[in-house]
Amino acid sequence: MSATTPLNDEMLRHRLDAALAQVNGVLLGKPRQVNLAFACLVAGGHLLLEDVPGVGKTTLAHALAATFALDFQRIQFTSDLLPSDIIGVSVYERETGEFRFHPGPIFTSLLLADEINRATPKSQSALLEAMAEGQTTVDGTTHELPKPFFVVATQNPLDLAGTFPLPDSQLDRFMLRLSLDYPDPAAERALLTGEDRRDMVATLRPRLDVEAIGQLRAAAHAVKATGALLDYLQALLAASRKHNDVRVGLSPRAGLAMLAAARAWALLSGRDHVIPEDVQTVFVPVAAHRLVPGRGSHREAIARAILAETPVP
Repeated sequence: MSATTPLNDEMLRHRLDAALAQVNGVLLGKPRQVNLAFACLVAGGHLLLEDVPGVGKTTLAHALAATFALDFQRIQFTSDLLPSDIIGVSVYERETGEFRFHPGPIFTSLLLADEINRATPKSQSALLEAMAEGQTTVDGTTHELPKPFFVVATQNPLDLAGTFPLPDSQLDRFMLRLSLDYPDPAAERALLTGEDRRDMVATLRPRLDVEAIGQLRAAAHAVKATGALLDYLQALLAASRKHNDVRVGLSPRAGLAMLAAARAWALLSGRDHVIPEDVQTVFVPVAAHRLVPGRGSHREAIARAILAETPVP
């Protein structure tokens, strides 16, 4: 561990390493995705996992909740899900003559929005205020959500039946979008011959807690970004806005998300400053789902092209 890292608490560093090892022990062969999921949580963002069924999306969410000792709720998104099923509802109580708010499953620290793109846009939008502001408003009354509040949403590819594309405003609320993909042959063999992943998750020990998350977030915020690094980040943002295959490029909010994710990645890598490689690591997961491409263009391919074509100043 470098002496220059802002994470000077060696015990916390040890606990963080143990947490990473624990989740990697469940989600075999995916260290990059696991580290990016940790970076998303440390950066204060929300995570979108997009992939075919059965590759470990839900398992990752459960493992994160258990490892960070977070209150956990799961919502199975379906076409008949209502916003009140997510947020909660005010119920009139005859005894008091008043309406009393009954909170929904969104009032938790880690919310698994499973198969989010199987719900209608109206139900999807119930998460917008919560993800952006850490609160939700019902009948004119604002209700604070727990801190931290971390949404892990899963979705199937849009070519599967019965799905509704997430609107751009909803996609923008996710700091990172990751794909777990199929395991490599060695990892798949270990999955086939090893312990059932659901049984493993049930026995996971808390390695970090809410207080530790706060310390990690403060440490990530303290990671330095030089003027030259910001020049590079701005060059990437500008390139996304001028690219021929992009109708709408990256917003300043996307730039803030990219910087926060890069700082968290640098912290997890043991450094007190962001380097261009940190930005390059998080660029596609942060940028691809925010780009609005032209007809026939693929968001991730465009993001990779922008990254490859933009030189480091």
